[in-house]
Amino acid sequence: MHAEVLFSQSASLSPWIHTRPLPAARLRLLCFPFAGGSAGSFMPWFTQLAPHVQLCAIQLPGRGARFGEPPVHDFATLIERLGEVIAGYDDLPYAFFGHSLGALVAFELAHHCVRRGLPPPRHLFVSASGAPRHRVGAPRYDLLSDGELLIKLRDYAGTPPEVLANQELMALLLPAIRADFALLRHYRYQPRPRLDVPMSVLAGQDDAHVGQETLHDWQTETRAGCALHRFEGGHFFAFEQPEQVLELVKRKLDEAL
Repeated sequence: MHAEVLFSQSASLSPWIHTRPLPAARLRLLCFPFAGGSAGSFMPWFTQLAPHVQLCAIQLPGRGARFGEPPVHDFATLIERLGEVIAGYDDLPYAFFGHSLGALVAFELAHHCVRRGLPPPRHLFVSASGAPRHRVGAPRYDLLSDGELLIKLRDYAGTPPEVLANQELMALLLPAIRADFALLRHYRYQPRPRLDVPMSVLAGQDDAHVGQETLHDWQTETRAGCALHRFEGGHFFAFEQPEQVLELVKRKLDEAL
């Protein structure tokens, strides 16, 4: 409920985007959550960005205010639907930040914008994800039993233990989480011309879920420069200790204007 106060749809024409009015905005930062995440995952960032940057957190169906909507299981379908939303927000320059699953979504959506002749993002932040060319044979986590899936979620350490222990709550959350893992399983990398978008790759030094050798290959996806930045922490470093991450984001966004 608290997330809805900050990330309301009152400033947005779309249920996909949670934000609030920012008359002085000169650039939008669209943030794409990790598997099982939501727009609320980015709530603490809202007050940490520059006053001219409007944070727009993406809310996928099946969670938050969209709990009653069926989640999306197919990656290509998700990109098409998000592309329709982005096309209506072309009045300001924008950048993408995606974490884990969100990094792949942001990357593919940037390519979608190029294909459709839309202005590309000014900057692309990909966090907690190896280069997409290495995404082969994703685990079939969406097909696990509830008990097995809960064990995997515990291994990722991104869900509070008290939430995992709440059977009634997890029964409500698991369908959207399964859908997100299905998105990863259905993802297919397609070689194509490089983006002309500057990229920042963010990685946790202790992230056991991302092959460190796969991070450098993000540089093969852009002609506009790509830098790797490592931070203390595991797979959810960007949310556990966000200060250094946000300093990087603010610096790169200032350069993008």
